[in-house]
Amino acid sequence: MSKKEMSNIRNVAIIAHVDHGKTTLVDAMLRQSGIFRENEQVAEQVMDSNALERERGITILAKNTAVIYKDTWINIVDTPGHADFGGEVERVLKMVDGVLLVVDAFDGPMPQTRFVLRKALAMRLVPVVVINKTDRPDARPMEVVDMVLDLFIELGADEDQLDFPVVYASARLGVASRGKPPTEDGNILPLLDAVVEHIPCPVGDSEAPLQMLVSNIDYDNYIGRIAIGRIERGTIRMGQQATVCGETGPGVRNTRVAKLLRFSGLSRQEVQSAGVGEIVCVAGISDIAIGETICSPDMVEALDFVNIDEPTIAMTFSVNDSPFAGKEGKFVTSRHLRDRLFREIETNVSMRLETTDTTESFVVKGRGELHLSILVETMRREGYEFQISKPKVILHEVDGVQCEPIEVLVVDVPDEYVGVVIEKLGSRKAEMTGMHPPEKGYTRMEFSIPSRGLIGYRSEFLTDTRGNGIMSSTISGYEPWKGEIDIRSHGVLVAWESGDAMTYGLYNAQERGNLFISPGQPIYEGMIVGSSPKNEDSVVNVCKKKHVTNMRASGSDDSLRLVPPIQMSLEQCMEFVSDDELIEVTPKNIRLRKRILNSEQRAKTRSRKAD
Repeated sequence: MSKKEMSNIRNVAIIAHVDHGKTTLVDAMLRQSGIFRENEQVAEQVMDSNALERERGITILAKNTAVIYKDTWINIVDTPGHADFGGEVERVLKMVDGVLLVVDAFDGPMPQTRFVLRKALAMRLVPVVVINKTDRPDARPMEVVDMVLDLFIELGADEDQLDFPVVYASARLGVASRGKPPTEDGNILPLLDAVVEHIPCPVGDSEAPLQMLVSNIDYDNYIGRIAIGRIERGTIRMGQQATVCGETGPGVRNTRVAKLLRFSGLSRQEVQSAGVGEIVCVAGISDIAIGETICSPDMVEALDFVNIDEPTIAMTFSVNDSPFAGKEGKFVTSRHLRDRLFREIETNVSMRLETTDTTESFVVKGRGELHLSILVETMRREGYEFQISKPKVILHEVDGVQCEPIEVLVVDVPDEYVGVVIEKLGSRKAEMTGMHPPEKGYTRMEFSIPSRGLIGYRSEFLTDTRGNGIMSSTISGYEPWKGEIDIRSHGVLVAWESGDAMTYGLYNAQERGNLFISPGQPIYEGMIVGSSPKNEDSVVNVCKKKHVTNMRASGSDDSLRLVPPIQMSLEQCMEFVSDDELIEVTPKNIRLRKRILNSEQRAKTRSRKAD
């Protein structure tokens, strides 16, 4: 079969560590390629369309867009930077022929830079290195290029891959240049020129039978489930008969292409046909899954899907059985919970779901705490009510030895806090692998640490560094079990009875620890209402009222001053809870509770374990 180049198409993914400017770079490329009208109002980070993405300022889902430059159709895939969403990066790399590796002009390569670059080099994708944020006052672009070259060599890049082109850019200012950092009066077009010049065009036989790999799934209220993927062979036409096959779906079945679309800027435009190398959206196949292949019925051949790295963290999702169950949620039954979780793993390729011996709970496995917390937050916003357990690492047996996931951790801390950070990480079984000389008052340290040692550490790290420290990590592999890690050194304050929290009861309880609740808040027996500095739990009566008598001392009843309660986010709650505790998640509240609510039963269980 004769293969030919599709010279007017380029498929490129933008990969980088979190907060190195990928989405802002896409903004600049869209604006300056003429996609928007002159007077059109466009939001910042326009590709982060999800509400959670805009709130947190991070990319969670990989998204497609396209621009036309010099008669070349450039398909661009914006990917997440957090290691927890690495599965999103891995699957979209199947759609592209090259990558824009974006690196901060001061930070240089970070843990996720290493992770995504290793994947790209293994798949033989052509890299173009973009040194971004050159407008930073502390930028050191030339040094960072050397650091990137060292990383390429370390990852075993061959001679062709080491000869990568470098583009210097400031995505915020919308400027780029080759050879030296850009000035403010430039534009982003040198970057688009580099894409057209260095990223190879797709190659394939447009006359052969159709073959298209599905790398993403979307949903539209009007046309239903949409399969997004790249055509590897042949031509696809609207209305044509097709066969779907692959390892992930329900088996080989015949179907029809009801609608065919391709990306144009932020929208999709309907097309009658598309050829080799194009990234298209196919509607009309209701049960299609990521990793399946859409083929011609004449030649049914499934394409290999990328190997997605295994999950590292597991958490139990269960039906809410607290005294407040069913009061705040719209979807509260085990059937609702089960259907929603199974629907999630259809599109979230790096997540796994396991049933348990009870129909009331399910084990969800993901890449990290953030990966799972985004699912929890999304579900509670949709109206689901449920309970989740403390996250636990997933162990693997390698050659008969119990092994646990190990992460590469990079921290930037002010010089005066280096000692306390090293001490805290040492108690969590971390081993220092590198330490860079102080620069502008900050020291960079690299550690190898078990994943479970990082659970609950982020908030402690921010407290220890007075909010000035920066930490990031990514999974590096599995190593033998490092031994027990005593992470939580404090107890909790547990409510003794159900009712409404009273000022008098809270005033007496706050002497024993930090409170999580306010006066008037409804509580139930066994609910966690605060943290205790002691290494044991305390039962407190926060519903206690002051006895009514005839005697009144002037002003003493008004003098009960309460310390403002600590408001914890979902991630902080996940870091805080212990094995015998649960997080109750509803659309309106996030509560902490003991697994066993009754204090007498808890005491009996403790004494049995002690025996």
